[in-house]
Amino acid sequence: MNKFGTLFSVQIFGESHGACVGLTIDGCPAGLPLMVADFTEDMERRKGGKQKGTTPRQEDDIPIFKTGIFNDLTTGAPLMMLFENNNTRSGDYEKQRAVPRPGHADFTAHHKFGGFEDYRGGGHFSGRLTAALVGAGVVAKKLLKGVEVKATLKSIGGETDLEKGLQRAIDNKDSVGGIVECVVSGLPIGLGEHFFNSVESLISHAVFAIPAIRGIEFGTGFAAANMFGIEHNDAIIDASGKTKTNHAGGVVGGYTNGNDLVFRIAVKPTSSTPKEQNTLNWETNEQENFSVKGRHDLCIALRVPVVLEAVTAIVLADLMMIDQKIPRIIKN
Repeated sequence: MNKFGTLFSVQIFGESHGACVGLTIDGCPAGLPLMVADFTEDMERRKGGKQKGTTPRQEDDIPIFKTGIFNDLTTGAPLMMLFENNNTRSGDYEKQRAVPRPGHADFTAHHKFGGFEDYRGGGHFSGRLTAALVGAGVVAKKLLKGVEVKATLKSIGGETDLEKGLQRAIDNKDSVGGIVECVVSGLPIGLGEHFFNSVESLISHAVFAIPAIRGIEFGTGFAAANMFGIEHNDAIIDASGKTKTNHAGGVVGGYTNGNDLVFRIAVKPTSSTPKEQNTLNWETNEQENFSVKGRHDLCIALRVPVVLEAVTAIVLADLMMIDQKIPRIIKN
């Protein structure tokens, strides 16, 4: 489904080479100041072509507000905005229609939708849809007053020296993945629910809406399996819930515990590698060699931090509305 959230509900739509991508937010409180300029910083961070290793495709990504805004303030009605697609090269995909790209949704989408899917640039399955996620994240971040959500690229291709990791990919003429860490500070104690709607469950659900994500860990994550209990337990220091260590990553029993929320995600190598690959031609029913044409990221992880911040903010804004930490009318 393309919809996520309970009270702060986000729906994304569009295709990579269609007229636009966009989003609708239902439940955004009235009275929130919101202008085009608010989106500039995060949309620029998401863009390709801004740094080595990213796609040269450039879109303006200026939000076009369709509903829910009046006099630069949200009205409380569903908020809808579009981001136009003006820099597409669909011919690159016409040539390989019968050859589904390994690692992409070409094959599964073809079977799921009987061949009616828009396959250009990955269609609805493209990373282009993260523009809509970032747009929703801008709104969510504005609602999270006093809460800071910050994601950082920690490694590329297994190298903590990011330049070195990226250069390895360039030298090998292949794509690479990376690790991105997100730290959220300023959260109240008690956000979330136990079991199915734990903070970890909801964030994980939202995180896997980002294309190319292969794993997530909170706090010490998988390293906890090699620790003793006395090492992993976080000793509580004071009545605010502050702990001596933060192996739990700021979540206990499914609830935020007042410490920084810390988690990391694994981003796979971009599927569209420059290397020659082997795959099935579904017209001839034979395997054949081919190479992916078009404009693609060498390391998609470079553009993930702002998207990770966005989906995290969306989850937290929804949880804070559920706990009535964010009012239905914003009074400045």
